[in-house]
Amino acid sequence: MRFVAALLVLLGALFATSAYAKKKAAPAPAATVATPVPALTPENTWVLDLSTGGRVLVQLRPDKAPNHVERIKTLTRAGFYNGLIFHRVIDGFMAQGGDPKGTGEGGSPLPDLKAEFNDLPHVRGVTSMARADGEDTANSQFFIMLMPTLRLDNHYTAFGRVVSGMEYVDALEKGEPPVTPSRIVKAWIQADGENAPVRPLPAVAAPAPAPTPAATPAPTPTPETQN
Repeated sequence: MRFVAALLVLLGALFATSAYAKKKAAPAPAATVATPVPALTPENTWVLDLSTGGRVLVQLRPDKAPNHVERIKTLTRAGFYNGLIFHRVIDGFMAQGGDPKGTGEGGSPLPDLKAEFNDLPHVRGVTSMARADGEDTANSQFFIMLMPTLRLDNHYTAFGRVVSGMEYVDALEKGEPPVTPSRIVKAWIQADGENAPVRPLPAVAAPAPAPTPAATPAPTPTPETQN
């Protein structure tokens, strides 16, 4: 019996030593490294003077959505957004603008953009591009998140975030559409300055005309159709 007990003790010690060695040898899990936010620069600061009484600064993120940021800059430098209303503002959700028709059905003369879905979450203050049913239909309309709505992630292209003046976004007239819509008084890129000259939009090639269908020959009368 003493021999059996001693053997059991020895086996237990060996098992414990082996388990400890495996635990010690196991590599530590890799730490999750957050992608640093780029420094705020004048070239990537979108300035919106709103009719609610203040100035909003949006940090643009060309590292996440380069083509969408370039579209915002191009339209802004052409004066496209000046005077446009926020036609859809839902309390606790988001504020949408950028439609020259003011109905949610309009866009710019430029072609629609291919989606650039990314890992920027749709949290409060994030700016993202509105679109139609198709993923690649963003054009000029954008929205600013009033509250986090993460179900929009990977369905809409986020391109920046408000870094100053969110209180003026909160003050936008609510409604779909609002009775008295708030508007963008003026928009510009900070690096250009408030009084930068307007730049014309780039020329867009007209779509090729559809080919003219070949004439269909008249049917040969049949006995049933002859008079």
